[in-house]
Amino acid sequence: MDFFLELINVTNDILWTYILIILLIGCAFWFTIKTRFVQFRMLGEMFRVLGNSSNTGQKEGKHISSFQAFVVSLASRIGTGNLAGVATAIAIGGPGSVFWMWVIALLSASSAFVESTLAQLYKQKSNDSFIGGPAYYIKTGLKKEWLGTLFAILIVVTFGFAFVSVQSNTICAAVEHAFGWQSEYMGIIITALTIIIIFGGIQRIARFSDVIVPVMAIGYIILTLVIIALNFRLIPSVFAVIIEDAFTFDSAMGGILGATIMQGIRRGLFSNEAGMGSAPNVAATASVTHPVKQGLIQALGVFTDTLIICSCTAFIILFSGEYISGDYNGVQLTQQALCSEIGSIGSTIIAIAIFIFAFTSIIGNYYYGEVNIRYLNGKKKSVLIYRILVGAMVMFGSVVSLDMVWALADITMALMTICNLIAIFGLGKYAFRLLQDYRSQLKSGIKDPVFRKESMPDIEDDIQCW
Repeated sequence: MDFFLELINVTNDILWTYILIILLIGCAFWFTIKTRFVQFRMLGEMFRVLGNSSNTGQKEGKHISSFQAFVVSLASRIGTGNLAGVATAIAIGGPGSVFWMWVIALLSASSAFVESTLAQLYKQKSNDSFIGGPAYYIKTGLKKEWLGTLFAILIVVTFGFAFVSVQSNTICAAVEHAFGWQSEYMGIIITALTIIIIFGGIQRIARFSDVIVPVMAIGYIILTLVIIALNFRLIPSVFAVIIEDAFTFDSAMGGILGATIMQGIRRGLFSNEAGMGSAPNVAATASVTHPVKQGLIQALGVFTDTLIICSCTAFIILFSGEYISGDYNGVQLTQQALCSEIGSIGSTIIAIAIFIFAFTSIIGNYYYGEVNIRYLNGKKKSVLIYRILVGAMVMFGSVVSLDMVWALADITMALMTICNLIAIFGLGKYAFRLLQDYRSQLKSGIKDPVFRKESMPDIEDDIQCW
């Protein structure tokens, strides 16, 4: 068994370091150029569209709003990686890793735009709501049903089973450390809460995320702003350390790997998930007038996760200086850094933050799996069995060591990502055309662009919901 685990770990290093990172960054560069830097040029439009959609969630019947799809995807994105993974990146790569984290986020937002726009283009009707994602656009757009099926299986295993176990394991460990509660009891609580929410379907998940995610994010930002205010005089020196350290060889290498979640955030997935094929599963469910709208909003999600939430953790750590000693790593470094700023209560605050961050990730990760269970077998019985299994995996993760689960999940996540990158690279031209159509309508004075499938006659037969 030890030999098998070591073999898996070696394979993981090869997949992540030499294949996956190159593909992700290569696609991000390509999409940035082909969209003419959409993530920068249309930043204002992202906020406008998000604001317009924030009050429409209850007017769409069983559909969810663009804003609700945004917060559900954030629920999955904002997880333990934002607390533990950033700390690991800094511990290994130094302060310069924060700079490379920002660079990667700025580039990869274009990939998030493309994959979510495609998810909207190829979405399908399911009862009285929408459903879609990579498996659907691979089958319909790329005409590779076998690849869509492979992706669906991989994401169910990775997100629906492995990552919900990992998140519950992290919650129980943090709560036990902070409050002394036994993992078994905490596992029962988490499992019960999970089942209550997921049995309500996407509508209940959306309503839950609609409330919890903004509160979670805003609360953490406020905490960071307080710490920044307390260390106001250190801001110039912190930025100087980040920039200077980013361009030393060791920090550049460690930073890129850390910022793209090679050391630790791969233990919570890539922080922003851009290009992974996860967020498009919920992006497809939104009711919008043009696919580009949801693409823009999901690109904004990358900025929210990495440029804001991850940066909050980075500043807490860098202000404290705790990373210098090398005595701490992962979430322990974040806890120690916060304790040095506000006292022993910092450890409790991080434990609570981990609970909220990780639990929302469980809910978001569950839904990614459900979408693909429906793709593989649309029967209600299959979804019911999946929900029961997810509850079991949440409980399982709370009471066992997950080294083997992590090792296998790394491989399935890598393969899943490769499937998605193949698809969005091949179908990206349609996202570019949609972006051109959207921009043209804006330039002509139309404030609320509308897409009609007749404008793309070459693939009109493949488009079901427009």
